[in-house]
Amino acid sequence: MASLVFPGCQIDPNPVVGDQPFERLSQYGFFQGELHDLIPSKGVLPYDLVTPLFSDYAEKARFVWMPQGTSAELIHEEETFSFPRNAVLIKNFYYPFDARNRQLGRQMIETRLLIRRDQGWEAWSYIWNDAQTDAVLDIAGDVKPVTWLDERGQNRQVSFVIPNKNQCKGCHEYKKQLHPIGPKMRHLNKVFSYEDGEKNQLMKWQEKGYLKGLKADLTQYYTIADWDNPQALLNERALAYLEINCGICHSEHGPAGVSGLFLTTSQQDLNHLGVCKSPVSAGSGSGGRDYDIVPGNADGSILLYRMESLDPGEMMPELGRSMVHEEGVALIREWIDSMEGGCPESL
Repeated sequence: MASLVFPGCQIDPNPVVGDQPFERLSQYGFFQGELHDLIPSKGVLPYDLVTPLFSDYAEKARFVWMPQGTSAELIHEEETFSFPRNAVLIKNFYYPFDARNRQLGRQMIETRLLIRRDQGWEAWSYIWNDAQTDAVLDIAGDVKPVTWLDERGQNRQVSFVIPNKNQCKGCHEYKKQLHPIGPKMRHLNKVFSYEDGEKNQLMKWQEKGYLKGLKADLTQYYTIADWDNPQALLNERALAYLEINCGICHSEHGPAGVSGLFLTTSQQDLNHLGVCKSPVSAGSGSGGRDYDIVPGNADGSILLYRMESLDPGEMMPELGRSMVHEEGVALIREWIDSMEGGCPESL
């Protein structure tokens, strides 16, 4: 996916973040001009992920802002960031009216803010009005019907689910606290097209004073694969896809840690990746299958079954989608079918 270019990064007004969330998105001053154009104000920096999370085919425009004079510090052993107080991660969800012609505009659906406080991260959802002039704070969640034309010209529709406050916490829980999913070294270590030219995002963050402790040689940092890049290795693409979509829960310190299924790019134990691993407690979610992954048999694997399911009691991920990600399923199917070995016929 090509990086987007966002003009006007150095124009006032300066954003402001209070001790409590504002009622309207426009009150923060993150964007200038017509709000739905998402033209960032001074200090608001756009960014993108190497491999993004699937959210019912919604597209996303991401930005980061930190109070003047503050910066994130790199935690080298984890290759994550320690963000300063009142830093904000801004994620805007939208659908183009026609993906074949972006000039026709887009429908803004939701803007999610993650704000770093002294006690940890807070998550707030803002729902865009029908006039597309502003977005209003909502903690109860909502469902928005959306229609659009995809890249093939096919008419698509979805009931886009805007999570409530508790659901936000559920998706972002790590070590029993709310954490960002995307902004990690391995997800940001890529070139982005800025107004003043292309530059590696990590270097740009450091240049703008938003990051401390970065090594000069970025090749020393691991970079996750782009799942949608057919030139990358199949195994790396599949693990990247599973990590961003499943790994926040299915990790040693995630809510699904008791399952023993750890879907991260750093996991080397095949059993923890699900290969010939029987589920701890899947119930009907197993689809009558015995193992999470059966090498060479995607259709016999619980992992793929749950990715293809739309049953609320069986589907995975449980939140964040109401559609099957056809391309993601095809990738994981190819990955499992390429494995050799097989598993015992019965438990």
